[in-house]
Amino acid sequence: MKDKEFREAVRDVSPIAPPNRIQHRGTKPAPIPTKRHEDERAVLEELARLTLDRDREAFDDAELEDDASYLRPGLPRDILRKLRRTHWVVQDHLDLHGLTGDEAALETSRFIASCLQRGIRCVRIVHGKGLRSPGREPVLKRRIRKLLARRDDVIAFVEPRSTQGGSGAVVVLLTG
Repeated sequence: MKDKEFREAVRDVSPIAPPNRIQHRGTKPAPIPTKRHEDERAVLEELARLTLDRDREAFDDAELEDDASYLRPGLPRDILRKLRRTHWVVQDHLDLHGLTGDEAALETSRFIASCLQRGIRCVRIVHGKGLRSPGREPVLKRRIRKLLARRDDVIAFVEPRSTQGGSGAVVVLLTG
């Protein structure tokens, strides 16, 4: 009975015209955590600065026995063999050509942090052979390899095959 009464009451009513507006139905973009990015950048710069200071102090003191490879102590040597034979796919790379030693160390630290954040485990870092350096000495090669050997998040690194950079690059295996 109520339905009949309602229909009778609204019998002469006409619908309202739609508003002259655009209805946005898209989702809002995710907020950008700028403070977190600033904090991460500050931490990376501080780590790079500490690493640079430590590198300067021990630059001549600590020589890597085998400059072409490094394996974290206590791990099986077949990791180096697998890394050399490209058992793991190189997922990203960094080219340090044209950078100074300090710039290269900072960029390497940023790159490794970015890779760890993205879940990347195997990377190639191209440091060059030092052919355009004063005295044709490979400054970045020694510096980057020492920096990598001191990092806790580096499991191993090897000098890749000549087709992938040879002595001008290093393939790095990172912790997961």
